[in-house]
Amino acid sequence: MIEPASGDTDPLTIDDAARAWVERMRDTMSIEEKVGQLFVFSTSQDSREELAPLPALKPGGINRFPKPDLAAFRDATMFAIESSNVPPIFTGDIEGGTISYPFATAVPNIMGLAACDDLATTEAVARLVARESRVLGYDWSFGPVVDINSAFRSAIVGTRSFGSDPDRVLAQASVYARVLQEEGVAACLKHWPGDGFDERDQHLVTSVNPLSVEEWHELYGRIYGSLIRAGVMTVMSAHIAFPAYIRARMPDAGREAFQPASVSRLLNEELLRGELGFKGLIISDATGMGGLTSWMERSEAVPALIENGCDMFLFSRVPEQDYRLMIDGLRKGLLSEARLEEAITRILSLKARLGLHLREPVERLAPLEQMRAGLQQSADVRKANAASGQSITLVKDVQDLLPLDPIRHRRIVAVMEEGFSFWDGALGRGYDPIIGELTQRGFEVRSYDPDNMPTREDTDLVLYLVGQEATPSAAHIYLDFVKLHGTNRKAMTQFAQEIPTALISFGQPYYLFDAPHMKTSINAYSSIESVQRETARRLVGEAPFTGVSPVDAFCGLEQLKW
Repeated sequence: MIEPASGDTDPLTIDDAARAWVERMRDTMSIEEKVGQLFVFSTSQDSREELAPLPALKPGGINRFPKPDLAAFRDATMFAIESSNVPPIFTGDIEGGTISYPFATAVPNIMGLAACDDLATTEAVARLVARESRVLGYDWSFGPVVDINSAFRSAIVGTRSFGSDPDRVLAQASVYARVLQEEGVAACLKHWPGDGFDERDQHLVTSVNPLSVEEWHELYGRIYGSLIRAGVMTVMSAHIAFPAYIRARMPDAGREAFQPASVSRLLNEELLRGELGFKGLIISDATGMGGLTSWMERSEAVPALIENGCDMFLFSRVPEQDYRLMIDGLRKGLLSEARLEEAITRILSLKARLGLHLREPVERLAPLEQMRAGLQQSADVRKANAASGQSITLVKDVQDLLPLDPIRHRRIVAVMEEGFSFWDGALGRGYDPIIGELTQRGFEVRSYDPDNMPTREDTDLVLYLVGQEATPSAAHIYLDFVKLHGTNRKAMTQFAQEIPTALISFGQPYYLFDAPHMKTSINAYSSIESVQRETARRLVGEAPFTGVSPVDAFCGLEQLKW
């Protein structure tokens, strides 16, 4: 357990013995070893072969995207631990939904959790996630997301956020971050200085926080400031610009006003550390993103991230190359020794704060069978299932379609778009769980056939099942009727006026924008199995809809309500 901070306490405060370890390690490291500690590299294959080149670089951390084989995951993780002189920190994008880890308990994603509208549920889910993360050897979660989902067309914020209400975002994130750290997992606020008002994705382009300085302080400044005072340990600096703040200090700034936060001294040092008082560790967002690669040349960007306030460098397409560029940047004066020392001190202090310096390699991970016993425990699965059901939100049913009846609605045509996942090791997608539940209850479900489109004579219900959660590099998420119906011409045919029709989203909550004619609409936020099964129960009236939408599912348009 990490003892909570209070007031303006440094979240990396450690005792005298730990401080002596930090100073000893820092002062005995070579320059090459210190540079290695700046990096968190990513792995996704759960193999010693993939990890083998990394120990030579002596990275500070390794991000793990596990495959379904727990034994292979454990073996690769132990190899990384045993190959390191300084204990590595293990990180993960632990956000729930279909990026739940395959051998852990699948839980609702962040927006689904917010739709439960119950902080006790958030606490219960966050605690089971943190405990299972510890079983898996994770020390640091890249979450919670504290972006405000204002731009409903954003393909990257959406279901990764707690919604559009800043008060809800703050309340939910406060509980989530507190619980993570109580359970020994460092929390990380992202994406600094705040995403959600630009519908573009920083994975593809440098996106922009367009708020005035005053507006920003009312929203993001309040959220980050509150969580910093509560003792959050880390912040992720994103490839997002905040031109109003830059111009307030550099009135003549031209292009520089749109500099990504990840390489902005003003945003990292003056705003985050100076004005908000953050004393924890700053890590960059993934450095392969277009928001950074489109801004500056790699040889400059690599040292610039650390020189301008980030303490750690996240991911690399070519680890050896970025390591060399960091060394070269130090030699050329693009990275100062003072910033290197400051960053290394924070990195080692974070590791000591988490107690990594006290654990022998064999203590970092339990034996395999003990790990299995600590995952997907029946009580945790029940909590996750309850949260899944609690989250499901009935957006509208102006045709009084629900509950479905296997006599009146027996013949169902399912029009399906499963969506995709950007993340390695993500759970599989598909609608077998909900189709199976409906079939068990006496419904006959057949897949949409573009060559035999449904008619009133052969169909009692058309059910659209769509499932795209917010994901990097999607650019836009929308109902693609060309893809759903088969051709451009058939995309023009809509069934809702001829046949009872319903739309269920197991992903983004804004699909009504593209289909205002859908008279029944349900948002379930993710397509994990428990959510699908709980949705089926609510469709037939076996359980009530209790979800409270964290966003305006009508996108501010009255047309969508009817």
